[in-house]
Amino acid sequence: MRATTLGAALLLATAGCGGAPVGLPTAQVTIDTASGPRIFNVEVAANRASQQRGLMFRRELAPSAGMLFDFHKAQSLSFWMKDTILSLDMLFIRSDGTISTIASHTTPLSTAPIPSAEPVRAVLEINGGRAHELGISPGDKIHTSIFHNDD
Repeated sequence: MRATTLGAALLLATAGCGGAPVGLPTAQVTIDTASGPRIFNVEVAANRASQQRGLMFRRELAPSAGMLFDFHKAQSLSFWMKDTILSLDMLFIRSDGTISTIASHTTPLSTAPIPSAEPVRAVLEINGGRAHELGISPGDKIHTSIFHNDD
């Protein structure tokens, strides 16, 4: 199933880069993989303005960092990489915290849509190739407060 676009405002321009913008909340995300837990410290983009900005224009992203986009309810999403300097992995996450699909090694600066395969609640962006390096796969469970499973 190809996801529908939620409009230009939600075609999120994302970028994988350095220093975090001031003011975004942060959270710890743990991903249960077959080879053990993987922990990321992420910024949380939970409103329209922070989701539109995403990781745009940053020049680096720490190996254990990322951005979690919380859309508060499941919906079909489509991202793009306009103004993105680094390649990212996009983990599309269902409302129960399981990974639906992963878009690996996204193309920097591209305006090609990257859709979710089904309605999802959230998207976690990490450095391109990290999901494969760490053995993160569809079906793995993500634990963090937005899924009420951060035990």
